[in-house]
Amino acid sequence: MKLAVSRELGAFALAVQFLTRLPVAAIQSADATELAASVRYYPLVGSLIGGFGAATFWFANLALPGTLAVLLAVAACLLLTGALHEDGLADTFDGLGTQLIKTGQLADRDGAENAHRAASLAVMRDSRLGTFGAAALILMLAMRVAALASLEPLPLCVALIAGGGLSRLSCIVTMQTSAYVRERGIATPLAQRLTPAGWLVTVVTGLALLAMLFWPLTTMTVLCAVFGAVLGHALMRLAYERRLRGYTGDTLGAVQQTSEIGLYLGICVGVGIWD
Repeated sequence: MKLAVSRELGAFALAVQFLTRLPVAAIQSADATELAASVRYYPLVGSLIGGFGAATFWFANLALPGTLAVLLAVAACLLLTGALHEDGLADTFDGLGTQLIKTGQLADRDGAENAHRAASLAVMRDSRLGTFGAAALILMLAMRVAALASLEPLPLCVALIAGGGLSRLSCIVTMQTSAYVRERGIATPLAQRLTPAGWLVTVVTGLALLAMLFWPLTTMTVLCAVFGAVLGHALMRLAYERRLRGYTGDTLGAVQQTSEIGLYLGICVGVGIWD
């Protein structure tokens, strides 16, 4: 029993280490199996990241206008995560914006698709920020702030907590239903199928976060939130999977971002129509 508890605490610590900048040293001695097991705790860690942002907003809102408090909440989450997923979003859009100037010289369509895929993956490896990535990053951050600022304090805080967790669940769905396309990369040790125990932890966490949304929101608004998150997930995957024929660590960040913002926008729609 103690060994099982210790193993789960270790997996949770690895998830914290991977998704945040908190000084957890567990990852230094972890093998690929242990890293893969930590994925089950991504939604829980995501909800804690959102909770940190919610707490920041709650205290800032005591003395500052709502929009400034939201900006501080978003900044707090960025500091906590090191902008991990935002970096993936920007790299993904830079990769998708890549075009080969001389595609007409390629012998056939398959050759052109393979060349585009290789070029996109190479651009996504580049640490420099390009035009497409910068534009996507600015628009996504602006939509996040604007959507959250339009909500009342309690729904806003709950949205941050649930959105942070459910958007990481969206990443897990991607990893379980698609193929990792790089031979070696940051997500290589994580690209394994969840065990039944892993699915149990993931699903229970997701359901708890979903139930949390019913506290300040109506049923129709929660349905809009879920639809928005699913739509954000699906549209992002449609955008990159045809080109890449799978996912990378960067695209997981992009899926997380579009799922989270889709959830916020869905809440805004639901509140505007039904509440």
